[in-house]
Amino acid sequence: MNIRDLEYLVALSEYKHFRRAADSCNVSQPTLSGQIRKLEDELGIILLERTSRKVLFTQSGMLLVEQARTVLREVKLLKEMASNQGKEMTGPLHIGLIPTVGPYLLPYIVPTLKAAFPDLEIFLYEAQTQQLLEQLETGRLDCAILARVQQTEAFIEVPIFEEKMLLAVPEEHPWAKEKNISMSSLTGQEMLMLDDGHCLRNQTLDYCFVSGAKENSHFQATSLETLRNMVAANAGITFMPELAVRNEGTRRGVKYIPCHSPEPARSIALVYRPGSPLRSRYERVAKTVRAEVESILAGVK
Repeated sequence: MNIRDLEYLVALSEYKHFRRAADSCNVSQPTLSGQIRKLEDELGIILLERTSRKVLFTQSGMLLVEQARTVLREVKLLKEMASNQGKEMTGPLHIGLIPTVGPYLLPYIVPTLKAAFPDLEIFLYEAQTQQLLEQLETGRLDCAILARVQQTEAFIEVPIFEEKMLLAVPEEHPWAKEKNISMSSLTGQEMLMLDDGHCLRNQTLDYCFVSGAKENSHFQATSLETLRNMVAANAGITFMPELAVRNEGTRRGVKYIPCHSPEPARSIALVYRPGSPLRSRYERVAKTVRAEVESILAGVK
């Protein structure tokens, strides 16, 4: 048994799919499958049920996964302690981002981080919140930039910025010429939504509940760009994060309108594991990102 075997096991528990787990570990599917079988032989227990197309863990397998997570956390802590003996801002840094932040933030912060910390080797990963938190918990990620939700409270949260949610409507919509919209105006309106797994979906649903709006049950999007295109096609209205509409104006047939009473928004933070000896590293990265985002949002109309 080695650390890599435990990483394969935990990845398989996260993805519930051999190919996707293998891809996340940068190995072939036969390699991952073979190592899992060797681990079973070595331990003398059955970890997986292989009678269906789904990956199902036995009770013994689930117990081993939890212990593997603990071992991997301790290994990560050991590596961080060793890394902290050298220069503070050197070595690898694995950062996760959610899909509703990554595409709109990375073009600005990657050059900034490279210029500010040239000795950091930055690795970037995009995934939904739950997956990022699981990878953070097991040590596969060092930190993550995401919207603060209840699940992030178990980690250290470093606030980066507050992001408004703007109402996106088609250019020909009756509200398109409005300067702002009261949330009470959305009563009875149907809103286009992201699909399950996106934290932005849950946050939007919360605001819909407050305003009396409801979800459009005929469509769910996998990305903000799909939502944007649906609005441009006059297929509905939706909320769009402020950073995602920077310099958009009415391009692509979409008009973005600020809302009030209350003003919809979300809090974006950098999160990392409690007790990490690299706390000062993450705090400096968060501070640098925060300064960059402040200048970006200052130009949002």
